Amino acid sequence: MKKQIQYYLNAALNSYAILFFSQNKILGAILLLVSLFNVNAGLSGLVCVVGSLILVCVLGFNKEDIKSGLYSFNSLLVGIGFGTFFNFGYAYWLWLAAACLLCVVLSVNLTAFLAKYALPTLSIPFIITFWVVLTAANGYSGMGLMQKSSSLIFELETGAASHFAKLFNFFDGVNMPAYLALFFRSVSAVLFQNSILAGLLISIGFFIHSRIGFSLLVIGFITACVINHLTGTYPEGISNYHLGANFMMVSCAIGGFFLIPSWRSYLWAVATIPFIFLILNGLSRILSVYNLPVFSMPFCLVTVGLLYFFMLRKNPGKLQLTALQNYSPETNLYQFLNRQERLKDFRYFNISLPFMGAWTVSQGYNGDITHKGNWNQALDFVLKDLDHRTYEFPGNKPEDYYCYNKPVLAAADGLVQEVVTHIDDNAIGQVNLNQNWGNTIVIKHADNLYTKVSHLKKNTAKVKPGDYVLKGDIIALCGNSGRSPEPHLHFQVQSTPYIGSKTLAYPIAYFVSQESGELKSFEIPAENDTVQSPDVNPYLKLAFNFQPGYFTRITDNKGNKETWEVFTDYFDFNYFYCHENAATAYFINNANVFYFTRFYGDKRSMLFLFHQSAYKINYSAHSADDIYAIDSESFKPNLWFQDLVAPFYNFTKRIYTNSFQLKGDGLVVKAKATNFTFGKRTSYLEAEFLVGNKGIIEADFCYKNKSIKLKWETDLS
Repeated sequence: MKKQIQYYLNAALNSYAILFFSQNKILGAILLLVSLFNVNAGLSGLVCVVGSLILVCVLGFNKEDIKSGLYSFNSLLVGIGFGTFFNFGYAYWLWLAAACLLCVVLSVNLTAFLAKYALPTLSIPFIITFWVVLTAANGYSGMGLMQKSSSLIFELETGAASHFAKLFNFFDGVNMPAYLALFFRSVSAVLFQNSILAGLLISIGFFIHSRIGFSLLVIGFITACVINHLTGTYPEGISNYHLGANFMMVSCAIGGFFLIPSWRSYLWAVATIPFIFLILNGLSRILSVYNLPVFSMPFCLVTVGLLYFFMLRKNPGKLQLTALQNYSPETNLYQFLNRQERLKDFRYFNISLPFMGAWTVSQGYNGDITHKGNWNQALDFVLKDLDHRTYEFPGNKPEDYYCYNKPVLAAADGLVQEVVTHIDDNAIGQVNLNQNWGNTIVIKHADNLYTKVSHLKKNTAKVKPGDYVLKGDIIALCGNSGRSPEPHLHFQVQSTPYIGSKTLAYPIAYFVSQESGELKSFEIPAENDTVQSPDVNPYLKLAFNFQPGYFTRITDNKGNKETWEVFTDYFDFNYFYCHENAATAYFINNANVFYFTRFYGDKRSMLFLFHQSAYKINYSAHSADDIYAIDSESFKPNLWFQDLVAPFYNFTKRIYTNSFQLKGDGLVVKAKATNFTFGKRTSYLEAEFLVGNKGIIEADFCYKNKSIKLKWETDLS
C-alpha cells in the first residue's frame, strides 16, 4: 500500500514537473503550490491530474510512462486552462471531465504515434483539446460554460483582500527593473498566471533543478526581447504568455533538453527565436478568424520540426540529440560525456587481435612501405625474439621466420565471405605483385564491418565461404604469399566484402602493450609496439562474472542487510537490483572486463557503494583507470557553477583507479576514487575487496570519513 501511494504521489508531482522538462519532486511540488494561487485553476488542474492517473492506471497502460507524467501533464494544463478561462457553474465539472478524457486519449495516441519517429508530444494534446472546447463553448451557449472576459485570462483571482492577495500585491509592487519583473511574470504565465511571486518561486525551483535549463530560459527571454526591440514587431511588448510558453520554452527545449547542451545547442536555442516570431505571427492571424488563442503551438511546431530535421542527418557530428532522456540537462550532458569516454562497447564492435601470443606491429597505420592511399589503415604483425629478430638463422627460407606457420584467428564472431588459399608462398625477398594480397580470408561481423587477414600460407585455410566462425577460432596459418618479401600477417578492417576494399580505421577492443605493460581498450596498436590479447585471472573472472540469476545477501558492520539479484532488461542489458530499496546498477560484463554503466536509486545504499568501488575491474588483473560521470542529481550547490559552464568547459572530475595484490590463496582488489577540482585533489573513497576461490568474500571501505565493512553471502539455500 505504501509503495502504491508513493507511486501515485511521484506520478502526480511528475505531471507538474514535466511542464519544465523535469522529474524533480521539489520543482513539482512548487508548481503544484503555485498553481493553487489561482484556486479555481489550481484545483481544476489537480482534479484532472488525479483523474487522468486513475484512468490510465485502471486501463493498464505502461507504468513507467504513467509515473513520468507523460499521460497526465496535458490534462493538468486543460484543468488549469478551464479554471482560468471559465467561471465555475453547473456544467463546468461535466465539460471539464469530458475535456480531460479527450486530452488523455489524445495524449496516449499522439505519444504512441510520435514515438515511432522518436519525437515528443509536448503540449499538443492540451492545445487541440482546448481549441475544441473553446470552439464548442463559443458556438453553443447552451453548453453552460461561462467564459471570463479576456482581460482576466492571465490575471489572478481578485476579490477580498486575502493574505494571499496582499502577498501578491506586495511582490507586484516591489521596485525592480521592468525586464526582471517581466521575466518572472513570463515564467508564471506557463501556468496561466501573471504574478511576480509565482514566477519567482518557479524560477527558484527550476534553478535548483537545472542551472543549464534556467540559463536557457534567460537566453530565450533576452533574445526575444532584443529582437522585438530591434524590429518593433510588438510595439507594446511581447505578451507574458508568449514569452514564457513559446520563446523561453523553445530555447530551453532545443538548447538543453532534446539536444546535448553545448555551445552549438546554445546557438540553435538563439536561432529558434526568429522561427517562433514567424510562426506565432502567422498562426495568430489564421486562428483569429476562429477566435482561438495560439497557446504554445509555435513552441510545439518549432521543437518537433527541428528535432525531426536533426534526426534526418546522416552524420550528426558534434551537435548530438539526447538519446537517453534523464529529464535533466546536466545529467544528459554528464552522462553523454561519460559514455563517449568510457562506454565504447556500445560504439564499437569488439574486434580482437587475430593471433595467439605477443606479436610486434612491423608496419602500422600510414606506414612507409605499403600502407598508403586507400589501404593506409592496416596493421602488419610479425613475431620477434629477445634480440628483436624476426627469424632464426640463416633466415633464407620462410620456415626460418618465427611467425610462419603460426595459427591465425578470427578476430570476432562472423560469417566467412571470401577465401583465397591456392597461392604459393614466396621465396624470401621475392614478392608476387600479380596476386598482391596472397591467400586471404574476409569475414563479415556486422553490416558494413568486415575484417581481412592476408599473406596466409597456401592451402591452410580451415574455413570456406558461408561458414560461421567464433572469435578465437583458428582459420588459417601465417604464410608469405602475395606482396610479402618475408612472412608476416596483414590485418585490416573494411566496410565492404571485397578483397581489395579500402581500409577502415577501427580500434582493437582489448590488448596488452608490452612496452607500457598496460591493458589498452579500444585503441589502435602503434607501429613497433608488441601486443597480445589479455590473459584472464580466474579469481577475478569468477568473482565479477555476474550473470542473470546471481543472488547474494550483503551485511554491513552495523547488521544492515541488502539482497541483490542480477536481472536482464528488455534491451538485454544486465543490472543489479536491490530488493530492499529498489536501487538499480547497470553493468557490462564481457570476456575481458566488468564495469558499471549507470546507477539509479538510493545513494545511501550498499549497492551504490559497490557501484562506486567496483567501477571497473579488468579480468587480466591489470590496474584500471576510469572516470565517473559528474553527479548532478544530488543537491550540491558547490557544483552549480560547474553546471552553468558545463556546456563549454569542465573543471571538475572524479577519477577511479584500482590495483591488485596476491594474498594467500586469494586476491585483494584495492580501489580508490579521487576528486579533482581546478587540479586540487581530494579523496572521495577507498576500498579493498578480498576475493577467494568462491568469489567476493568481504570488502572494507573508507567513505565520507566512515569505515564500512561488507560481507558477501551467496549460498542462501
